[in-house]
Amino acid sequence: MKVPNLVSFLRHCSSLEHIRQAHGFMVPAGLLNDNVIFAQFIEACSSLGYSSYAYLVFTHKRPKPNVYLYNTMINVLSPMEAISLYNNIFFAGLRPDTYSVPYVLKAVIRLSAVEVGRQIHCQAIGTGLDSNVNVVTSLVRMYSFCGCILDARKVFDGMNVRDVALSNAMVAGYVKMGDVDSAWKVFEEMPERDLISWTSVIAGYAQMKRPKEAVMVFRRMQVENLEPDEVTVLAVLSACAHLGSAELGARIHNYMQKLGFSRKLHLNNALIDMYAKSGSIRKALDVFRSMKERSVITWTTMISGLALHGLGREASEMFSQMESALVKPNEITFIAILSACSHAGLVEMGRWYFNNMALQHGIQPKVEHYGCMIDLLGRAGYLQEAWELVRGMPFEANAAIWGSLLAASNIHGDTDLGEHALQQLMMLEPHNSGNYTLLSNIYAAFGGWDESGMVRKFMRDTGVKKMPGGSFIEVNNRVHQFNAGDTSHSEFYGIFEVLREIFNQLKMVGHLQKERIELLDFDE
Repeated sequence: MKVPNLVSFLRHCSSLEHIRQAHGFMVPAGLLNDNVIFAQFIEACSSLGYSSYAYLVFTHKRPKPNVYLYNTMINVLSPMEAISLYNNIFFAGLRPDTYSVPYVLKAVIRLSAVEVGRQIHCQAIGTGLDSNVNVVTSLVRMYSFCGCILDARKVFDGMNVRDVALSNAMVAGYVKMGDVDSAWKVFEEMPERDLISWTSVIAGYAQMKRPKEAVMVFRRMQVENLEPDEVTVLAVLSACAHLGSAELGARIHNYMQKLGFSRKLHLNNALIDMYAKSGSIRKALDVFRSMKERSVITWTTMISGLALHGLGREASEMFSQMESALVKPNEITFIAILSACSHAGLVEMGRWYFNNMALQHGIQPKVEHYGCMIDLLGRAGYLQEAWELVRGMPFEANAAIWGSLLAASNIHGDTDLGEHALQQLMMLEPHNSGNYTLLSNIYAAFGGWDESGMVRKFMRDTGVKKMPGGSFIEVNNRVHQFNAGDTSHSEFYGIFEVLREIFNQLKMVGHLQKERIELLDFDE
């Protein structure tokens, strides 16, 4: 076998036998001393999952490997082995180069071994590598991913000449820490940006439930004539779902088709979620039906969307279709179907799913499943059964469960259960004004005005303030945000007059009782 043939053979290796054949040829031909050929041998082993074989050959290599081969080997080893081999560079009398540090820091990130990372940082300073932009970028990534954002920023600020990759690393670090405002400041200071820059900020805003900003950045990106990739599209679809912006979501859908993304499973799943949360359940179903490949996430997202629209029986039918397609439901699927039963008031069906989770599918109910079931029973008026289920749970009830009981008490006028639920919530969520508001409404709705006043007084005395509710609405491709008590919208008075007219008409046809209407204005 000649060298060119060996190179081609290494590129097309598909088994351990092929690796051994290549090794058997390289030894007598003296090609283990050829650093380029040996590096390709290491990469061939790694691509097939035989890095340990390459490492064994590497450790017995004569003459000793150079830094180039050390780097190649470090890049394919497990994290612990990579760090150990990096240290061997010094024992071999060699010096790490600008590739050694980034490669070993990837291993540090995987282990979250920040103290090891600090040692490597010190070594980089000692060898003068801390002025190299690639090394600095890897240090920023390492500190960021290990949760040391201040250290990452210090390294970043110490670099006078920054390229896009370094700034992107700093932006990504802030996004990972949830500090999207700081990420935005770095982004704005960048002299040039690439798609990763834009996508990181968009994803950051979307993750922090700030969809308006995410959409704003995306629109700025469009002005820059930058074409989104799959990650960008996924982030924007998430923002559209939070905003309920079906029009923008539909435009993103068109983008997907134009860019050839329409067969991407994860993007179609996001489309279903976006359309369902934006009120377009038919479009969500259209996307679902057009998909040739469906995962359990696809089915679960569709069931969840149907649940959101109160289509419990349709969700149950979808669950049956999923089973017929031999797709195994998971824990989240059962949360979705139980939620569907709750929203549609399908008590018996909900009981059946809850009881058969473990029996038929081997999934033990968790606190989230109990929460759905308690919500279902509470909404339907089975307060005693809901209470018994809470008492019989194999774990402590969380705030969501007590909140469900409090809400059910509000609906059905059970002040005793409401008081007990609030006592538990006061320990778990002492500053959540919504809990106090619900109990006050329970008292007021059934004539307990003194008790209602006491709750409001307690809120004032303890400094609990009611957080204003808010909502989004999309009109003519523009998203408007409204918060309770906010009069800053330019068309506030016109909107208020329309609401007043709707309110009066509802009163006339008896959909709202006077006493219940007054509760809507509770703002203390």
